[in-house]
Amino acid sequence: MSDTVSIPPKSRQGSGIKQLIKSLGPGIMMASAAVGGSHLVASTKAGAIYGWQLAAIILLVNLFKYPFFRAGIQYTMGTGKSLVEGYDQLGRGYLWVFSGLNLLSGIVNTAALLLFSASLLGYFMPGNLPLPVLSAIVLVACLAILMAGHYKALDGLSKVIMSVLVIATISAVVIAASNGSAAPADYQGPSAWTLASFGFIVVMMGWMPAPIEISCLTSLWLKSQRKEQTVTTRSALFDFNVGYIGTAILAVVFLSLGALVLYGTGTELKASGIGFSHQLVSMYASTIGEWSRYLIAVIAFFCIFGSTITVIDGYSRALAEAQLVIQKKPLEQNRYINAWMIVVSVFAMAIILFFTSALMPMMDFAMILAFMTTPVFAYLNYRLVSTASLPEDLKLTKSMKLLSWAGLTYLYGFLAIFIWWKWLM
Repeated sequence: MSDTVSIPPKSRQGSGIKQLIKSLGPGIMMASAAVGGSHLVASTKAGAIYGWQLAAIILLVNLFKYPFFRAGIQYTMGTGKSLVEGYDQLGRGYLWVFSGLNLLSGIVNTAALLLFSASLLGYFMPGNLPLPVLSAIVLVACLAILMAGHYKALDGLSKVIMSVLVIATISAVVIAASNGSAAPADYQGPSAWTLASFGFIVVMMGWMPAPIEISCLTSLWLKSQRKEQTVTTRSALFDFNVGYIGTAILAVVFLSLGALVLYGTGTELKASGIGFSHQLVSMYASTIGEWSRYLIAVIAFFCIFGSTITVIDGYSRALAEAQLVIQKKPLEQNRYINAWMIVVSVFAMAIILFFTSALMPMMDFAMILAFMTTPVFAYLNYRLVSTASLPEDLKLTKSMKLLSWAGLTYLYGFLAIFIWWKWLM
């Protein structure tokens, strides 16, 4: 049993503020992966279409998913293993389902984020390069950074990108709030509480704050971080809470931006994420000032670029770990991670080159699939941390158990409503 729990005594002791700040890493990467699609696009659209109506839903889904994302930290700190290994212990079938979902999400997410990054990169490139060429430039840059530096490179990049994004977004919201809402005083927007709106809510909830498999990626990043530096229980949970609570706050901030600047203006929202990313830049520029357009475009580009590089690394790391577990080989071999990065990247570029028109339907399918599988993997994560032999400070408290069961009730309840809604359609 001792060979499965690799926690030195000091990893369960307190540490100073300096150590806590130094420990920031996996939680910030999780936030970087989350912000790309669910926040920049879904949260802002929620505010632009429905005003403040969905703020409570966003906060609730973040609250009720919290224990299941936190499980990745608890399980890895308590056992030295990743959630991927945990799924295998629960049953090989769970690992196969997770791997299939991971492969699909990884390819579709990478393709979408590459296109978003490429469209923003076009702001600064001379000439009129086609999107596939710009996507290839972004992809080569991502792979070069990851293969050269892996965890360390990703860790540093995520911190810089998230810091700049937070400052710019909060500044935009403060300025927008001081200007007052753009909607006329007597404006009556569409109701979010109709069957017609339910599809949008489902898609938003599926990736809010991120797909559930991101909990496994956080678990794997934590394993890598522990090889680079000393990580205590306190610092690991602090890092996770900063990242997770930060994404929840940012989701409301982006919703606020949409509600203050676009809601009630009659602006037609672009259907594609690419078109909406340009709309988003214009929204920032109109709020902060036209002088800021290119500055905001740079920030938006690096935000999406950060999400792209994080997604490529995280999903490839999880696929490599799953393959090695299935084949019963030594874990964390970089050549396997590199190989999966190439596989995911090749398929993502194939979608961009040959199936671009199908990308948005594929994105919707991936989001709905994430929504439908979230209750299953949420339960598996809860089962792992509730049955594993964990140190006392990592065990589920009574309040966390109650929140977990409330979360499972919420997630399975919404799933039942979704199935009923699809049947009505």
